[in-house]
Amino acid sequence: MRAPISVIIPTLDVEDVLPACLAGLMEGVQAGLIRELIVSDGGSKDATCALARSAGAEVITGAASRGAQLRRGCAQAQGDWLMVLHADTVLQAGWSDVAQAHLASEQAGYFKLRFDVRGPMAAWVAAWANLRSRLFDLPYGDQGLLIPRAMYDAAGGYPDQPLMEDVALARALSGRMQMLAAVAVTSAARYQAQGWLRRGARNLWTLLRYRLGADPAKLAAAYRR
Repeated sequence: MRAPISVIIPTLDVEDVLPACLAGLMEGVQAGLIRELIVSDGGSKDATCALARSAGAEVITGAASRGAQLRRGCAQAQGDWLMVLHADTVLQAGWSDVAQAHLASEQAGYFKLRFDVRGPMAAWVAAWANLRSRLFDLPYGDQGLLIPRAMYDAAGGYPDQPLMEDVALARALSGRMQMLAAVAVTSAARYQAQGWLRRGARNLWTLLRYRLGADPAKLAAAYRR
């Protein structure tokens, strides 16, 4: 019997964080859960693709748009379940047991968010993200996603857009998602660089504009600035 989970990771010049992400997946390999690892790269100029291949990943390449990268990666996957992770997110010890138990469900799952730094702002922002996810069925991509392939296909998959692809899919899955009792630790680098309150307010404003119908391409351009 083949392992059930295909892991898909979108990448773009992430050689500094990818090794930790891949190391966190090893317990899933050892538990017989992970069938394949697909790295969907958007044109990295660093050692990202070489690192991925050395870890046994299948690397596919294309335009640097996270929605498109995820759509390509998921299309390539052969598993009955898809697990989507960002390259700067590391699943914590024990996640494979939680994932194994979740496979008996018919729902999509996401992980409890924590940042890779300590402090009151990091704890507050993570707590808000986890509360938002529970109240509104709205986890972001840095919380990971574990979803039955059939459910992913029925929902239409990730849209080919450069930003808010995770929000679009979460909306399609509303009412069929649950938080898993395992932790995903994600990088706080952008929050530290921009300021916790400023970054949080910017994310909320971007989400509001998207929900009001703003073009994801224009939002992505503004977000990068």
